[in-house]
Amino acid sequence: MIHRNESCTSGQVPMSYLCCLIYILEEWTGVEYLEDYLNYVAYLLWVFTPLIIVFILPGLILLLLYISIIFLYVYKRKNELKEAYSNDIWDGARQMVATLWDGHARIWHGYEVHGLEKIPEGPGLVVFYHGATPIDYFYFLAKLLILKNRMCYTVADHFVFKLPGFKLLLDVFGVMHGPKEECVKALKNGRLVAISPGGVREALFSDETYVLVWGNRTGFAQVAIDAKVPIIPLFTQNVREGIRTLGGIRLFRLIYERLRLPLVPLYGDFPVKFRTYIGDPIPYDPNINAAELSGKAKAAIQSLIDRHQKIPGNVFRALMERFETQQKED
Repeated sequence: MIHRNESCTSGQVPMSYLCCLIYILEEWTGVEYLEDYLNYVAYLLWVFTPLIIVFILPGLILLLLYISIIFLYVYKRKNELKEAYSNDIWDGARQMVATLWDGHARIWHGYEVHGLEKIPEGPGLVVFYHGATPIDYFYFLAKLLILKNRMCYTVADHFVFKLPGFKLLLDVFGVMHGPKEECVKALKNGRLVAISPGGVREALFSDETYVLVWGNRTGFAQVAIDAKVPIIPLFTQNVREGIRTLGGIRLFRLIYERLRLPLVPLYGDFPVKFRTYIGDPIPYDPNINAAELSGKAKAAIQSLIDRHQKIPGNVFRALMERFETQQKED
């Protein structure tokens, strides 16, 4: 009987290069039955590949953000000489980036927005439910730019400003740290400003029941009162089915509360149906305080959720909604 070492060296019995390589690795590592171990590893990879994919796909959103940033840097370089002769050289860049995101929205989520006519011509404070990522809000911004040629300034968490390479993107699209004075100033200048009262905590620790995680936050309401502007509620159907978090695991909640960093793993990026609904504006009322206005805004968001979102959310059902020929009232 001829052993593998003889066949690999003498060529008396034809063997595949793979078998010879496995034999060499066995000799080199001193591990017997290496082929069986490798077969087991290959089996595990086959079993867990779908799970690996759903954790990798959310990274595509970050990739799109960096593509947007690269485009802005190229655009900036190309238009440096025109800057002194133009009121705002970034208008064309914003439209191009909006087109990129709108294309992604249409292809991946069949994105729709309903109630865009409710956005006032003047200033207003947009208040929205925060999904695991603000991908639906990016889509809304793109639609707003393309269809109404309007920007919406955005209040973001402090950690966003620490992300490498993001400064230009944040500056061009009017992303703010969110001091009340800065928000009031923007609104008094006639701009739209958007904020999610639930913020990162809602993004990470809300779930398929779409519970609002606002706590006792009233600062956004005080901003609307001080600027004398309406609040516009906004909610996106199935946003929790697109990307989900492991925020239900107690360890991740403890890490966030201690470090204030969004270290909760995300998974999914499923191509579910997204529909953004804009509710009726809550008009400025000088006779109510911030707590009362915050309660009204929360009730308006909850009303949009109750009307347009099946609870609990279901990924398969949200996928099937991509094939609906008409919008259905929930």
